[in-house]
Amino acid sequence: MTAPIETLEFQSEARQLLQLMIHSIYSNKDTFLRELVSNASDALDKLRLESYRDKDLEADTGDLHIAIETDPEARTLTVRDNGIGMTREEVVALIGTIAKSGTADFLTKLKEAKDAAASQDLIGQFGVGFYASFMVADKVTLVTRRAGTAEGVRWESTGEGTYTIQPVEDAPQGTAVTLHLKPEDTEDHLYDYTSAAKIREIVKRYSDFITWPIRMKGEGEEAETVNSMKALWARSSSEVTEDEYHEFYKHVSHDWQDPLETIRLQAEGTFEYQALLFLPSHAPMDLFLRERKRGVQLYVKRVFIMDDCESLVPEYLRFVKGVVDAQDLSLNVSREILQQDRQIQLIRRRLVKKVLSTVKTMMTADAEKYATFWREFGRAVKEGLLDDFENREAILEISSFASTHDAEKPTSLRDYVSRMKDGQEHIYYMTGESRSAIENSPHMEAFRAKGYEVLVLTDPIDEMWVDAVPGFDGKQFQSIAKGQVDLESEEDKKATEVAREQQNKDFESLLTWMGTALGESVKEVRLSSRLTTSPACIVGDTHDLTPTLEKMYRAMGQELPPIKRILELNPDHGLVTRLREAHAARPDDEGLAETAELLYGMALLAEGGELADPSRFIKLLAGRLEKTL
Repeated sequence: MTAPIETLEFQSEARQLLQLMIHSIYSNKDTFLRELVSNASDALDKLRLESYRDKDLEADTGDLHIAIETDPEARTLTVRDNGIGMTREEVVALIGTIAKSGTADFLTKLKEAKDAAASQDLIGQFGVGFYASFMVADKVTLVTRRAGTAEGVRWESTGEGTYTIQPVEDAPQGTAVTLHLKPEDTEDHLYDYTSAAKIREIVKRYSDFITWPIRMKGEGEEAETVNSMKALWARSSSEVTEDEYHEFYKHVSHDWQDPLETIRLQAEGTFEYQALLFLPSHAPMDLFLRERKRGVQLYVKRVFIMDDCESLVPEYLRFVKGVVDAQDLSLNVSREILQQDRQIQLIRRRLVKKVLSTVKTMMTADAEKYATFWREFGRAVKEGLLDDFENREAILEISSFASTHDAEKPTSLRDYVSRMKDGQEHIYYMTGESRSAIENSPHMEAFRAKGYEVLVLTDPIDEMWVDAVPGFDGKQFQSIAKGQVDLESEEDKKATEVAREQQNKDFESLLTWMGTALGESVKEVRLSSRLTTSPACIVGDTHDLTPTLEKMYRAMGQELPPIKRILELNPDHGLVTRLREAHAARPDDEGLAETAELLYGMALLAEGGELADPSRFIKLLAGRLEKTL
């Protein structure tokens, strides 16, 4: 009997991505073979690992390898492995759909990309793997059988929206991908991929380091191994070219772009391990998604153990890619055991310090490369300030922040401290949703007038770490929107002491009255030393949550008690002095309470806050404007 053939539709996102690949917006089509060989290598790694862990697995592990076969007459190219293979369900899940976060967002950005270069960058961010086959093939046939199962499956598609799938009785263990090649067209960078010489050239360039033998038939029809199979991390750095490092990075990361930096580590002594790590040149699309992957690959004595080993890198360095090859771990080690393993913890500590020191070196040795790193990964790195106490100082050292010193160029904390005024004790900062909102805030007035530099912090994570980190280089962080601000020197204080005491007496009655009138909204009304042109501003107590952080907690479903803040008045502003005079003359005038309410509302709006009752504010304001006409 003929096995039943089912025709299924691709998931809509997968269909769109296939169309992009078919009408290839990526000029270097040779890389399709790197993707297929990389997938085959992964399948062999997984079979060896599973056979170690499951001694009853019925699988042939005697001669694990990758074979590449060409047929010039039929114009086909086949990449075959005898690895783990796939079941029918796995084929549908892994190939019929794109089981990766951010797919829809990726496709939206791809459509918005203005040119081919931008499109290539986006494809590199996403990583297309198997789909790259459709750059060079009109039809792709896949035959696979999972190790330990009896029945195989055949999958086939032209990439036009549907695929067929059917059971196969006599499929060998592993996976064979056969590409029915498009006609050669060198102008479109479509070469003769049935040419043994061309295939050998591509393998040598992109996949030489693969630790499994890649075999092709030679002139004498005997199969020859065409890759060196030398693990890059085990070779002396003097023997490895930059291009080889870059291709290995693309293999482990499924990125299509070169890495920003390569990091090598070798430890000998009590326990031995080798590490080859990479800092990518751009952030992956899932960097801030909850279901993101993180971690480097773990090997034990050159045997692949697991992808995304989270125990080896902390969450804030989740973008680091590469491999760690330990000599003394068990091959049966699990993720749960790794979390408690002392050796793994020591390796992790060393990797973190090495990555942070590499970035610090980059900061001084290659400012442009560092700027790229911080632009892409700074938000993630700052997460480490909340939970990596051991490396907090090192993280602060490599961090950059926007500041009022330079509108275009961020500053390091070390440079900020070097520019601090004589007698300045604090590193001043302000958090907010945007640079313009912070720069136009009333809180900035006195600092701008007196020439104090202020850090401009607009990332959501900034709201959290500034409260957790006491300071840097002996200087404490100080929000300009919290607590009392004291920018006067001791000499200035002495010179204005008498005038200030008189001012406090003059305004005492007004402040007490306003504190009562606005009691439901504010905890205190006081005179301000931070305002020069605005009539009023709202500030938090030193240890209060900021309004933005309060919103974030509430959005996460956390119940918080109402947080009242402080209203500060500018004693030199005409509106405030006239209000004081009016209150002294007409303390029972109900209209003055409305003026106080308007003053508070204006201060709230000036900092980007939300009015509790916008319609009442508008009504009061309209009434006052009407009386002026």
